Amino acid sequence: MAKTLPARPNLEHLRGQAKTRLAALKKRNARARLADAQLAVARECGFASWPALARHVEEVNALQGEWLFASLEVDGSAMPAAAIAQSRLLIDGDRFRTESPEATYDGVFTIDVDATPAHIDIEFVEGPEAGNWSYGLYALDGDRLTLCLGLAGSPRPGSFSTSAGSGHALERLHRASAARQPRATGGTRQPATSAAAAPRVDPAAFDVPMTPMLRRLEGEWSAVELAMDGKPMPAEWLSFGSRTAAGNEVKVVFGGQTMVHAKVRIDEAVTPLAIDYLNLKGKQPGAVSLGIMEWSGDEVRYLIAAPGEPRPAGFDAAGKGTLSRWRRKA
Repeated sequence: MAKTLPARPNLEHLRGQAKTRLAALKKRNARARLADAQLAVARECGFASWPALARHVEEVNALQGEWLFASLEVDGSAMPAAAIAQSRLLIDGDRFRTESPEATYDGVFTIDVDATPAHIDIEFVEGPEAGNWSYGLYALDGDRLTLCLGLAGSPRPGSFSTSAGSGHALERLHRASAARQPRATGGTRQPATSAAAAPRVDPAAFDVPMTPMLRRLEGEWSAVELAMDGKPMPAEWLSFGSRTAAGNEVKVVFGGQTMVHAKVRIDEAVTPLAIDYLNLKGKQPGAVSLGIMEWSGDEVRYLIAAPGEPRPAGFDAAGKGTLSRWRRKA
């Protein structure tokens, strides 16, 4: 049964609802009890019993606050402390906001406190993972929180551990504040029609033949520089990014999170070179992003506009879009 609780559930408010419901029930049945009214409220909220509803609400409220990262491990590799020192997780009700130098993620979550270990399902609403889901485990021990999450597209972990290629992230956090977090709004869902403004083409238009340029771009590349809308990524995060190309299919991953998964086509007849991305996943799958690229020795640089935005005229317009520079891995 789907859960239909308010964003910031309050047990006292729910108890008040049950008492109001009891008064209505007594008008029809003088023998009605508070337990009957509580059960009715619980079922309307998607829970099998009042105790199950109460456990859920108490746990959601216990997660509230500002959380700082004590450690982060992705695919079996530990992030250095300096890379996570400026990251934080804000929780208010079932809304969350993760702030890091890499990006900001907003969304909502649901928990299953009766599972062992407890489950958490995360829906990303705004940020690079908007539209994606992550399924994981969590353990709350006072002011310590442990999360083991399947990165978008990966299955729920079976334990609090990661390994190379697992697609899992293990996060250990400690609470800095138990106060409400007004910035944790969960983000704003974009209207379904907003994606229609982005250019779309027949996917077959990206079934392009291999060219010497595409072959030159194949393989794995290390990030040298990355800036989103003029905001550069801190240098210590760059080592956790990779760009992989096979044929004309490209993936860009940072810290285990897939930032780009697309097919590309390149127009070599113009300067700078024009490159189009057919987004396969993310906020607007099927939409096309327009960009430019250029070589500088063994490095390649890209400036990609958001879906629906015009192609950049040159790299001096790097204040908008995603600017990245890559060097082939040895």
